[in-house]
Amino acid sequence: MGVKFGSFDEICQTAALVICPLIGSTQGVEPSCYSRNVEISGTLIFQPSTCFVHVVAIFMTGIMIFHIRSKYTAVGRKEILMFFYLYAIIELLAFFLDSGIIPTANVSYPWFAAVYTGLVAGAYACLLINGFVGFQFAEDGTPLSLWLLRISTLVVFGVSFFVSIATFKKIAGFDYAKPIGLWIIYILWPLVCTVVYVVSQLILVFRTLEDRWPIGDIVFGAAFFTVAQIILFAFSVTICDAIKHYIDGLFFFTLCMLLSVMMVYKYWDSITREDLEFSVGSKATVWEVKDPLLAGGTDYGDEDSASNYTHGGPPASLVGGVSGKQLYGNGAGGRGYPPAMDRY
Repeated sequence: MGVKFGSFDEICQTAALVICPLIGSTQGVEPSCYSRNVEISGTLIFQPSTCFVHVVAIFMTGIMIFHIRSKYTAVGRKEILMFFYLYAIIELLAFFLDSGIIPTANVSYPWFAAVYTGLVAGAYACLLINGFVGFQFAEDGTPLSLWLLRISTLVVFGVSFFVSIATFKKIAGFDYAKPIGLWIIYILWPLVCTVVYVVSQLILVFRTLEDRWPIGDIVFGAAFFTVAQIILFAFSVTICDAIKHYIDGLFFFTLCMLLSVMMVYKYWDSITREDLEFSVGSKATVWEVKDPLLAGGTDYGDEDSASNYTHGGPPASLVGGVSGKQLYGNGAGGRGYPPAMDRY
């Protein structure tokens, strides 16, 4: 398949993208091969295998978000959380769009597709900026760092949303027959952001870290991203025909993108170390006793033997002035121990 700049015709004939029913012509561009549909309670569900991966992706993203939130003092924690929140929203929206729960003929579909496109572009912008957090141009977690990330992501989302809906609706000089702006946002922008992120993280590892193992996470993440693009744009029809329409390239694309996002988390986790002095966790804490009165091994026998109540003789009891030794002693006048049963 040949990819032409500014044209989705060949791409949409190979892969069933969310935007394909809205560009090219009034009827959109139909893929030559796509996954079979299933009927559940009278409702047709498109791309069922891909929708299953979307559900798995949402679940896995929730687990990653939970672990990131538990690292209270890790570098770039709040910044990277925003990327995973965006990814979770994208997967949730993709579930409704790919499955046909929001039909392509519905008047709301172009708006949801535009929001989806804007979120994808915003997520890549968020990832790009996260790539520079480790260089500490602005201290992570501060209002400057967070608002720079939020405003940049929002601007990219807004521009992408406007270009998308203007292209779908053929307004403001945009045309769905020549979606050059949409092509730059949907195809070129993710590629640029990914390349810059990978290069920046390689520089960060080589310049500031002694451990080289995080390079493996970067390589695997980049590999999964590359394989996803190749499968979707080059081998989707081949896979679809070979497996008799049960799954297509979109299934493997979604799966590989999930794996690449998981590698982003694995890489971030491998290069961050929590400051244990300020961490709060569920592990039991071993406390060091520094108070000499509470520490073990101190002999207080000498102090006890020099009681103020001895008066040079045998120690006396505070009750009655007679000690247990005097009362039960074996000497004269003593009752003996154990005491005999007194009968009255």
